[in-house]
Amino acid sequence: MEKKLEQRTCDILKVVFYGPESTGKTTLAQMLAAHFETEWVPEFSRDYLQQKWDEEQKACAPEDILPIAHGQMELENQKAAEANRVLFCDTNLLETVVYSQAYYEGHCDPGLLKHALKAHYDLYFLMYIDIPWVKDDLRDRPFERELMFEKFKKPLDDYNKPYHILEGNFQERFETAVKMIEELLKKNEVGL
Repeated sequence: MEKKLEQRTCDILKVVFYGPESTGKTTLAQMLAAHFETEWVPEFSRDYLQQKWDEEQKACAPEDILPIAHGQMELENQKAAEANRVLFCDTNLLETVVYSQAYYEGHCDPGLLKHALKAHYDLYFLMYIDIPWVKDDLRDRPFERELMFEKFKKPLDDYNKPYHILEGNFQERFETAVKMIEELLKKNEVGL
């Protein structure tokens, strides 16, 4: 079962959009993938949980966490094989860990945590909460945005993950991200 959580190695850059709900992760992943003419990895849990909501009117439960993680890593591994120089991930296993801990009294499957920490990303864009929260069927914490931001930031600091906080409107975030990714690509091409 843990095999489904393994990230395949590849020689492209991996950039992940990470952070609380309704902070623009999907929008920026799509924009940057189009700009750099490459692939992006959708957030598996959105479709999985929307289907559950539509069919049963039920929210995420602890037993959903591992199927979500398996689906996310399967999508990431598939898209990594198709990507051109850089892959943009709209979430990753570490995000699933944070949500599991935040919603289920600090609990997270040990195998999920192990693989989340083992997975390699060249850069995390931690999305700040300075854009408006947008309601949908799955989002439920409009008044806990600051608390959730800190819950996402903590593991990046604790595990020394390379990250940059993206702030401002979408255009400002996009321009900052483009510059940083171009720098990473240059370093990667010269082998620094």
